[in-house]
Amino acid sequence: NNVQQMIITCVKIEINCKHQFLTIFINWRKFSSENVQNLCCVNFNHNPNSELSSKDLTFRGHGDSVDQLCWHPKNPDQLVTASGDKTVRIWDARTNKAVATVNTKGENINICWSPDGTTIAVGNKEDLITFIDVRSHRSKAEEQFKFEINEISWNNDGDLFFLTSGQGNIHIMSYPELKMQHVLHGHPANCICIEFDPMGKYFATGSADALCSLWDVGELVCVRTFARLEWPVRTLSFSHDGKMLASASEDLVIDISDVKSLSYNEGFFGHSVSDYARVLVRIITLKTK
Repeated sequence: NNVQQMIITCVKIEINCKHQFLTIFINWRKFSSENVQNLCCVNFNHNPNSELSSKDLTFRGHGDSVDQLCWHPKNPDQLVTASGDKTVRIWDARTNKAVATVNTKGENINICWSPDGTTIAVGNKEDLITFIDVRSHRSKAEEQFKFEINEISWNNDGDLFFLTSGQGNIHIMSYPELKMQHVLHGHPANCICIEFDPMGKYFATGSADALCSLWDVGELVCVRTFARLEWPVRTLSFSHDGKMLASASEDLVIDISDVKSLSYNEGFFGHSVSDYARVLVRIITLKTK
């Protein structure tokens, strides 16, 4: 059947206690030459009062792979996707429909919202970062880099813009001036992902060296490292209160640690994405009671 003719790639796993749900982003790739037509967003909701409770949401419209998804920082019903079809799409989660489509110059692989929700930054395979005004849906700035850019993020105040690089560094630019301020030598291998603590105290980076590093935002120094995974760290997420940090890779385990004590809270092994999701929901439910 069609399911057996597809490869499923888990792109990002996000714990979102603020919005009371866990989201898994799945990239469907067909073996045939047909373009990928949809992003499947699997939603395991433990909030019975939410309109989105116990629903699997599918957003169709992209003409190629969807490599990253990001929820609006203030509006729980809005999300944005970056696709290889050279577009960015803003979606309404209540209707599963795109409210805006923005054409870009290249195949997009990473995306993020500014903390105030007024700007979207998207990066493509040519290491070009485009800043999109959410109200006009137009590009308002571009920055071309001469090195590999992996993931991008604003700090919580929105005055600094962070990039992880293939050189293992974290590049920090002023915003909106986009002037380079600092380059942190974070890892000896490719620095893949970055995530900010909702409390604004820490940010974390994950690397091809299988390490997850915790950084002090104010001092810009690494204060701790997590070394329990064996494969490159692909994705990170803090809990809503910043007390827990989840990291994941190709390992059949998602590592969840207590940020302050560095204790190993809970990990789990499984054979499917749904196994991961169910256990993560249980963990979040217990931790937020």
